[in-house]
Amino acid sequence: MQATADIAVIGLAVMGQNLILNMNDHGFTVAAFNRTVSKVDDFLNNEAKGTRIVGAHSMEEMVGLLKRPRRVMLMVKAGQAVDEFIELLIPRLEPGDIIIDGGNSLFEDTMRRTKYVESKGLLYIGTGVSGGEEGARRGPSIMPGGSPAAWPHVKPIFQAIAAKVDNGAPCCDWVGENGAGHFVKMVHNGIEYGDMQLICEAYQLMKVGLGMTADEMHPVFAQWYEGELNSYLIEITRDILAYKDTDGQPLVDKILDTAGQKGTGKWTVISSQELGIPITLIAEAVYARCVSALKDQRVAASRKLKGPRPAISGDRQKFVEDIRKALYASKIVSYAQGYMLMRAAAQQYKWNLNYGGIALMWRGGCIIRSVFLGKIKEAFDNNPKLANLMLDPFFKQAIKDSHRSWRNVVATAVKKGIPVPAFSSALAFFDGFRSAVLPANLLQAQRDYFGAHTYERVDQPRGQFFHTNWTGRGGTTASSTYTV
Repeated sequence: MQATADIAVIGLAVMGQNLILNMNDHGFTVAAFNRTVSKVDDFLNNEAKGTRIVGAHSMEEMVGLLKRPRRVMLMVKAGQAVDEFIELLIPRLEPGDIIIDGGNSLFEDTMRRTKYVESKGLLYIGTGVSGGEEGARRGPSIMPGGSPAAWPHVKPIFQAIAAKVDNGAPCCDWVGENGAGHFVKMVHNGIEYGDMQLICEAYQLMKVGLGMTADEMHPVFAQWYEGELNSYLIEITRDILAYKDTDGQPLVDKILDTAGQKGTGKWTVISSQELGIPITLIAEAVYARCVSALKDQRVAASRKLKGPRPAISGDRQKFVEDIRKALYASKIVSYAQGYMLMRAAAQQYKWNLNYGGIALMWRGGCIIRSVFLGKIKEAFDNNPKLANLMLDPFFKQAIKDSHRSWRNVVATAVKKGIPVPAFSSALAFFDGFRSAVLPANLLQAQRDYFGAHTYERVDQPRGQFFHTNWTGRGGTTASSTYTV
C-alpha cells in the first residue's frame, strides 16, 4: 500500500467532513475513516466526490496510507471515545507518530492523554477548533497544545486551513504544552457564553422594556455591527432578527426560551473556582441558561410572583445608546476575566501563553471573532505583563466613556424588574476590582470568631496571622490560616 496521505481524520460528522474538505482545498491528501465504515463510502460518493480524498475501511488501511511521521486527527465526541481510539491507534503507530484530538475535550483529560501517549513513544496534540460548521469548512480558529515536538509536523496543515486576518496572518499558532490548547479553547467558549448572554440581555431590554419589535431591533444591531461592537455574534443577531417564518412573522419570536449547553461554559466556571479567579460574568451566563431551562416553573411563578411593570419610558433612542455602551463595557469585563483565568492557569500549569497571540487566533474563524480582539492584541503587544485588561489605557478610557450609561441600564433594569445578570455582575465586578477596601475584614473576623481561622492586620506586615478569643470562652489555638 502506497503511503500518499498527509494526514488522517477519524470521525465523519459535520466538523470532521468540513475539516477534511478544507484540507483538500489547500492541497493536502487526507485519509478519511469512520467507525461506521459505510459513512466513508457515503462521504466519498457525495461531499468528497471528485477530490483527492482517500477512504479507509479499517484502521490498518488508514495507517498504511499515511506518510511518516503519521498524523491522525480525531474528530469524535469528547470523553470515552477519544480514549478508546487512542488505545486502538497506539499499537498501530510507530515512535514519533502523532495523535491529534480536535474535539472539545476537557483540558485535564488532554494533560493526562499527552503524558500517556508520550510514554508510548508517540506525540500528542489537543487542539481547540472554533468556528462551527462554516468555520471548519472555510477557515476556523485553531488552538493547538500538547507535545511541542509535534507542532512542526502539523503547523503547515493547521496554518493553511485556519482563518486569516491582518494581511494573511493565520488564526492558529502553538499555545503551549499538554492541555494548554484545550484550556484556551475552553476559555474561548466561556467568553462566548458571556457575549451571548450580554446580547440577549440587550435584546430583552429593548423587547420588554422599550416594547421594540424584532423588525425595530434589526436596524439597531445592524448599526452596532458597523461600529466598535462589530463581531460575528452581533452580525448573526442582526440576521436572526430579520429572518421571517413562512407566515411572514419573525421566527425568533416563535422559538421557545429554554437554552441548551454542552458543558464547556460549566468547565470554565469550575476551573475558575479551582484557581480562585472570579469570572463572575461567565458564571452568570452559565446560570442564566440554567434558569431558562426552568420554563414550567417560571411560567407558574409568573402567575404568583408579581413585580414592577417593565415598560421603560423616556427617550428610546437615548436608552438604546445606553444599552450599547453597557454592552461594550460589560464585554470588556468578560474578556478581562477570561484573561485573568488564562494567566492564573499559565502560572499553575507552567504554560508560557502568548496573550496577544491568543487574541490574534480569536480574530477570525471563531465564534467570538470581532474587531474588539484587535485592541486586546495591541494591549498585550504594548505590555505583555499587563495584569488586567481594564488597566490598559484604551480599555480604561472605554469604560470611563461608558460607565454612566452602564449604571443607568443596570439601575433601570433593577427598578423595572428586568433580569440582567450579566450586565449587573460585570458592573459589580468592576466596582469591586476598583475598590481599595472591601468588607472582607468583617468576613475574616467572622471566620476567626466561629472557626479560629485567623486574620491579617492592616497595621502589621502581610503574612503575619492573628487569632482573637472573641468571647472570652475560646482558646488561643488557631484552626488554620486562610488562603488567598
